Amino acid sequence: MRGIIVASLALTAVFASAQTRVRDVIYMKSGGCAYTMDVFKPKTSNHKAIVWMVSGGWVSNHEGINPMLAAPFNEKGFTVFQVVHGSQPKYTIPEIIPMVRRAVRFVRDNAATYDVLPNAIGVCGGSAGGHLSLEIAGLGDDGDPNAKDPVDRVSSKADAVVAFFPPTDFENWGSTGVTPFTVPGMQVFFPAFGVTKDTPKDTLQKVGHDLSPIRLVKAGFPPTLLVHGDADMLVPVQQSKLMDAAFEAAHVTHRLLVIHGTGHDGNTMMKGLAATLDWFDKYLPASKN
Repeated sequence: MRGIIVASLALTAVFASAQTRVRDVIYMKSGGCAYTMDVFKPKTSNHKAIVWMVSGGWVSNHEGINPMLAAPFNEKGFTVFQVVHGSQPKYTIPEIIPMVRRAVRFVRDNAATYDVLPNAIGVCGGSAGGHLSLEIAGLGDDGDPNAKDPVDRVSSKADAVVAFFPPTDFENWGSTGVTPFTVPGMQVFFPAFGVTKDTPKDTLQKVGHDLSPIRLVKAGFPPTLLVHGDADMLVPVQQSKLMDAAFEAAHVTHRLLVIHGTGHDGNTMMKGLAATLDWFDKYLPASKN
């Protein structure tokens, strides 16, 4: 046990020396509240940015910011922006999505400040964070040239995506025609969708449709890697398989990495880490050209 502790401390020291943390960078102000991200800068930048969604069950908090998660990216030269968004039950997914899209705009608008390229921004997250990453990718736009806030004039497009065990199709949850709203144990997520056990069935179906990333798949969707454990008991691996098939039909650059025997946890993420780093290295450009 002592050897494990010593090794962990040594590893932490190595990672700490390879990154610089900038805390509580405000990317959005609304309703008297400020929404922030922490930035983890590498010792030597490759000029590529990773916008990481700090989100589980569409709940986000500063305690979820993880320097050790950023460390492998920093070791490869990526600058990591860990984004905290408004959480359910106060905020619904339709309210959260504009927040995280705003975070991408902010990073692009401040690319020179953080020594990253404005055309080399990847988005990433696990579970709800994966869902939000796919929503960002599917809803990317060029910004509003008439917006009062200069950040809102900037593109929210992602240049590449990695999503770990993401929900993708709320109309076909595990099986065709099944919604997660009918699945035992899923009630804890109802506030994120703005529904209750008494919401009419046709409304539930519309909500499920509108918030499913799979409906956003089309030509031009950014290159996307999906990572999912085949023993996931919360989000069925079928969700990533459906998204993968949709990418194939739309001729989107994509890959599905199924990890045998892992579940809805960090083990799947760790086993998909090397592929994640390779994906972003390959599909985020190294120059503005």
